[in-house]
Amino acid sequence: MIVLSGFFYALAHHPFWSWLALVLLALAASLLMVRWTGKARWMLLLLAAFIGGQLNIFTGHILNAWFLNAYGSRGTAVIVHSELTNSTLNDQYISDYWAVLRTADGRDVKIEFDTMSASIYPIRNEILLPPQGQRFVVKYVPGFERNVAIMSDESDYGRRWVVAQARGPVDRAAAQLAASPDNPEFVEEYRSELRRFLDQHRKDADPALVVRFERELGELEQRR
Repeated sequence: MIVLSGFFYALAHHPFWSWLALVLLALAASLLMVRWTGKARWMLLLLAAFIGGQLNIFTGHILNAWFLNAYGSRGTAVIVHSELTNSTLNDQYISDYWAVLRTADGRDVKIEFDTMSASIYPIRNEILLPPQGQRFVVKYVPGFERNVAIMSDESDYGRRWVVAQARGPVDRAAAQLAASPDNPEFVEEYRSELRRFLDQHRKDADPALVVRFERELGELEQRR
């Protein structure tokens, strides 16, 4: 697993050099197989490596997150410093991060990553990085601790984000009902969204918010 962790670390943190290495290995393998078999179709390996290396620039951190979630050990980490770089992603500056990993056996290990290379699980179309100074859950392979996956949904900051996302439809339904309090469709939609939110997030949402939503749901039930 240490070797595999190093391999996926290279894919996620050094995509250009990984792409170059894949192309060179594929070239050597293709030439060897063509010479051995006499079949030029083995040169397709070079094309596959070229395309795969390009795709890895955008997917290396995803593969790394999947691997570490499946085979990694749990630890915690905290970001101790961050700096903006001159590079951008989606019109936003990429940041470099320095963090300290606390392993399962109590050791402290210095780790580094940036906005592009950060491996975050579960996979979403969002880069959910923890705030500096706040401890979060990670997975890593013992023996190659520098490679970590940030477990956002097991960390406080990630759970808060999930709850905030789930609250959006509730607030929208509440606004609709406030605009037309006697509309039965809006009443039922708000009731449904309150139930859904409470069923999914009763244990991890703010207790005061849970009490408020339960009270409002009870009031809606009495209107039936």
